[in-house]
Amino acid sequence: MEQIRVLTVFGTRPEAIKMAPVVRALEASEHFDSRLVVTAQHREMLDQVLEIFELAPDYDLNIMRPGQSLSRIMIRALAGLEKVLADFQPRLLLVHGDTSTTLAGSLAAYFQNLDIGHVEAGLRTGDKYQPFPEEMNRHLTGVLADHHFAPTTAAAANLQAENIPEDRILVTGNTVIDALLEVVNREHEFNCTRLGEIDLEQGPIILLTAHRRENWGPPLEEICQGVRQLVEKVPQLQVIYPLHANPHLQATVRPYLEGQPRIHLVPALNYLDFSHLLARSTLVVTDSGGLQEEAPALDKPVLLLREKTERPEALQAGTVRLVGTDARQIYEETLRLLEDQNHYQSMARAPNPFGDGRAAARICKYLESFYL
Repeated sequence: MEQIRVLTVFGTRPEAIKMAPVVRALEASEHFDSRLVVTAQHREMLDQVLEIFELAPDYDLNIMRPGQSLSRIMIRALAGLEKVLADFQPRLLLVHGDTSTTLAGSLAAYFQNLDIGHVEAGLRTGDKYQPFPEEMNRHLTGVLADHHFAPTTAAAANLQAENIPEDRILVTGNTVIDALLEVVNREHEFNCTRLGEIDLEQGPIILLTAHRRENWGPPLEEICQGVRQLVEKVPQLQVIYPLHANPHLQATVRPYLEGQPRIHLVPALNYLDFSHLLARSTLVVTDSGGLQEEAPALDKPVLLLREKTERPEALQAGTVRLVGTDARQIYEETLRLLEDQNHYQSMARAPNPFGDGRAAARICKYLESFYL
């Protein structure tokens, strides 16, 4: 029996986390010759995830350069992927989500007339600049893709509204839940020294993440002000903020939060540390996309530091609330969760709309049915 050649491409830590279950499922199937290429759009953070999930790339483009622009990322990824596709000659290329690597992989495959499968397809805000550049990356990938693996029925409906044939759309749940449920069940001691020094039993813990481009500058200043007010108001409250090394973020955050009692600025965490910190947190305040899916899987309410979300299912389910970047709004909504247990439980116990941990198996089964 001739195997179907499938090439999976990703370049960032979130993509690696979400695609690791898919790569494993393909490798376990006798029907596929599965290989992996990484662009290393993120280098160190990507390598950490590859190690955790024991993934060994067959090709590594290593495109990361300090301070490179989105254009340079795209150019280097396209050039490298052109050579990989010519070497392996796959039948199908799998991409994930909404990064520059995602769009570059889709274009490279399209230029060589190859099938394209898009994992986490159909997310939309309807505003091409929110989030930037992710909204257009995923939208353009959706135009190019042949197979669309939507995490939810709402994402599938977005694709149908864009005239994607229904028989090319599969609602799978999100593969990030597959990955998260695996790692939080492992025994783990924190690798981050700073994290290990924090008494996580002292009181409620807010896990804060804020890094998106659209929040740089004044919006991030507002976020920091709201967080400071919370710590001043609530005794024993601790805020843990894994802070990216980006100098723009550092220059904004540190003057507001560094040295503040019970606010812990820790280095960016590896996936195992982050997942186990999430499991031990009380609630999440974030501008992240993926955390809107991950936190509800562990019964953690999410306050979202954005004006819009491409995951409206979370709002409808009640697992996520939009709070924007106004300091007062952040303060009031977070305080309500900390002081009103009925409100907290209504969010914590709301069913997670993003899946049950079997998304990768569904994707693999679909591809087997389609190509065999």
